[in-house]
Amino acid sequence: MATSPAAAPDLIPPQLRARLKGIQISARQAAGPQGFGLHQSQNRGAGLEFSQYRAYEPGDELRQVDWKLYARSDRFFVRESERDSPLDLWILIDTSASMAQEDRARIGWSRLDAARTLAACLIEVALRQGDRFGLAMIGGEGLRVSGLGAGARHRDRCVLELRRLAAAGAWPDEARLRPLWEHVAARSLVVFLGDTFDEDVVRLVERLAAARRDVLNLQILTTEERDFPFLGGHRFRDPETGEELIADGAAARDGFIARFAAARAALAKRLAAGGIRHVEYVLDEPLDLPLRRLFSAGRVA
Repeated sequence: MATSPAAAPDLIPPQLRARLKGIQISARQAAGPQGFGLHQSQNRGAGLEFSQYRAYEPGDELRQVDWKLYARSDRFFVRESERDSPLDLWILIDTSASMAQEDRARIGWSRLDAARTLAACLIEVALRQGDRFGLAMIGGEGLRVSGLGAGARHRDRCVLELRRLAAAGAWPDEARLRPLWEHVAARSLVVFLGDTFDEDVVRLVERLAAARRDVLNLQILTTEERDFPFLGGHRFRDPETGEELIADGAAARDGFIARFAAARAALAKRLAAGGIRHVEYVLDEPLDLPLRRLFSAGRVA
């Protein structure tokens, strides 16, 4: 008897799932201002039509090494070819305590909830394209990885991992993240989901990009950070450090909005300088909007 793949635990509302049909994920940056090109565009890889040699890098498959050239030069080179091929998509999720932040206007919907659903959307698109995908979840418990795989069963395993996520603790130190480099090979497409406020987070995505990973940063913001609607006296508390600030909301609003806008602009400029595509998502926006900003053939305002 023929069987069909088990349905994934539902993290994607039907209307959102329908809007994903126009999104295609690609690891190749298109020329000009249009962002990332279509998935079917040609990429260099281990195909049949020879294109060029390049120096071996950690993560390359040994079968791509040209051993005859090594015998002549005593250096490792990899044969690259032009091909259409699936990609390896890694979704990195910040699960530190700041990701638990919600807006008062929508209690029960946090940054982490948005990251969870965005990750599920990315997995669904990758599944449709025949790509491999994996998860790396980084927070107070350190690093947890659900390795690369493909197909509906692996999709369901990843979605179950997403359902188990909880936001807690601080961003781990660099030593606890070292296993990440064993999983995320060169030329993988990496999408980072988080608030991107921590300097250690920014350094990690910069290092990944410098090491020939194709890195995209999707920064998740709350509406209260964007609008600062507070009136009267408020106690503002950093969920990771515990640092507190008591201030009058109305008096602090203009200064906060100006400083926050400057910080966001500085981050965008810094990531662009590192070759990292960066978009913002605010919790009251449609969830497919940041994905369209990253991956649609035309830019979305």
